[in-house]
Amino acid sequence: MEKQETAAYIELIRAIMAERHLSQAKFAQAVGVNQTTVSQWLLGRKKPGYDSIVMICRKFGVTPNEFFGL
Repeated sequence: MEKQETAAYIELIRAIMAERHLSQAKFAQAVGVNQTTVSQWLLGRKKPGYDSIVMICRKFGVTPNEFFGL
């Protein structure tokens, strides 16, 4: 089994949180999910659903292409 690359969305979420000085809880509140969900995204255990992706793009001014690393 080969090592998995970090998903583009994980790096994007980390960058947004760092640039805006947001905790997982504050990021979660902005997106409308709970902190545990954000933690699971950052660990690569879960992937954001469609509604969360749309909200992240709208709230933080990123395109879907940026979100997916395209």
